[in-house]
Amino acid sequence: MHRLINNMESENQTGVAEFLLLGLSEDPQLQPLLFGLFLTTYLVTVLGNLLIILAVSFDSHLHSPMYFFLCNLSLVDICFSTTIVPKMLVNMQTQSKAITYAGCLTQVYFFMVFICSDNLLLAVMAYDRYVAICHPLHYTVIMNPCLCGLLVLLPLFVSIMIALLHSLMVLHLSFCTDLKIPHFFCELAQILKLACSDTLINDILVYLMTSLLGGGPLLGIIFSYTGIVSSILRIPSAGGKYKVFSTCGSHLLVVFLFYGTCMGVYFSSAASFSSRNRAVASVMYTVVTPMMNPFIYSLRNRDIKGALMKLISRTCFFP
Repeated sequence: MHRLINNMESENQTGVAEFLLLGLSEDPQLQPLLFGLFLTTYLVTVLGNLLIILAVSFDSHLHSPMYFFLCNLSLVDICFSTTIVPKMLVNMQTQSKAITYAGCLTQVYFFMVFICSDNLLLAVMAYDRYVAICHPLHYTVIMNPCLCGLLVLLPLFVSIMIALLHSLMVLHLSFCTDLKIPHFFCELAQILKLACSDTLINDILVYLMTSLLGGGPLLGIIFSYTGIVSSILRIPSAGGKYKVFSTCGSHLLVVFLFYGTCMGVYFSSAASFSSRNRAVASVMYTVVTPMMNPFIYSLRNRDIKGALMKLISRTCFFP
């Protein structure tokens, strides 16, 4: 009974004004270094992904389903980083840790929209490579513009609905007076830990959606590449095998980077690592992965490199 009274007294019944994002480090001497590092990373992420979008848009040779999906992945990566990094930079510059309640829920919502979209788009891109390699004669018929548009809009719609559901569930929670988030952005799991009210339904929903949206697309990717590998093994020449598989190399690297970093964060949480260590691990999939994607695709793809050179030449010589 005494514990229940204390909990009731510590709850903020009138509404939460703001949360406090503790960030990666509280050492003031590290803040300028972290600010410069994350600002550079964010600018490289935006510029790199924007160049991919422009290169594909202006080069008619790249107007194919594979590069259409790549453009959408680059756009999602820009939005993903923009949801997190600018607020972190502002807090570092102003030496403030505060984020409003509405701002925190908005960040949670858009974070979930874009990470779910990223995940589902990787599965869509794997399916595109599966059709291209396993059913090359029917590729243009199967991957028609209508289906390509649907394969982009459907993941976005699913992501929006799931993020909206989680956000609405958070609105029903009451929070204690200690509103410190040991992270550099508003993560749903951290917010649920701060709630004074019962979060059982929220936790079940998180585990259910994580299983469906994590396991489902991953199984789809595994299925697609199982068919791809099977088709490649039937090609008699080694050169033919390499040529076909090289079209999947960039996508595979991005898949390994995305799922590898996400699983690293999950296992760090499951292993009862400190919240600060988990926040550091989260940098990999929230900041580093969106920055690395354009480099992976541009360095390993001859068509993208050619389109980027044309774009840069056109910009330099014809301003």
